[in-house]
Amino acid sequence: MEDLQIDLRPETEGDLEFLAALYRDTRRHEVAGWGWPSDQQALFLNMQFEAQRRGYRQMYPDAMGRLVYVQGTRAGRMLVNEEHAVMHLIDIALLEEYRNRGLGTHLLTELQRECDLRKLALELRVLAVSPARRLYRRLGFEEVNLDEIYIQMERSPMPAFEGSG
Repeated sequence: MEDLQIDLRPETEGDLEFLAALYRDTRRHEVAGWGWPSDQQALFLNMQFEAQRRGYRQMYPDAMGRLVYVQGTRAGRMLVNEEHAVMHLIDIALLEEYRNRGLGTHLLTELQRECDLRKLALELRVLAVSPARRLYRRLGFEEVNLDEIYIQMERSPMPAFEGSG
């Protein structure tokens, strides 16, 4: 990742079309497996995107969206919300061509570094069947709560290293 220029910038209302396309990209394989006609798939994915967007706004009105740029091109987004000494990673999504290349790991470790500096715990929820659980465990997240669908994971802030001067 060192050889790639990776930047984050605040999400704006002007990014809505990209965010909808990103959502469709992350869910299209799943929905394609249902056997629906393509126009019905598109309608469903657009409705789901709007529902997710409304839900996030309602649950996390102060959430901060960060668009991920790689080499100046939009590649994904992270949505975070800080509350009571905890940073919640609400959503992280990358376009398919940027997945499985270490970008997600890079983004998460940078977010962890930010949380460590600010002494914030980092929490997230992940689908119980998601392969991302392995990544989160590898990055030091622990499973703290689970239901039939989601697992809540968290990582406590790491203490700052104090050199012996």
